[in-house]
Amino acid sequence: MSKDEQKKDEMSFEAAMQRLEEIVGKLEEGDVPLEMAIDYFQKGMELSKLCHDKLQHVEKQMDFILREDGELKPFELQEEEKA
Repeated sequence: MSKDEQKKDEMSFEAAMQRLEEIVGKLEEGDVPLEMAIDYFQKGMELSKLCHDKLQHVEKQMDFILREDGELKPFELQEEEKA
């Protein structure tokens, strides 16, 4: 795993969203050279996937909060699996 991949895995959802919003803002300004715009777009897509994956992980955890009969059961925050 490269340093960049490791940093992304450690990045919080909130930090990823903030960085994604910064990138979107720069792209919306329109004063970005084409090569840099492509780089920003690629980074934005990676951050978008990271946020999506983190949300899916939380959604799976929330599924375990309720038992099949609708009764609440203890909820424990689980660490994300690292590949």
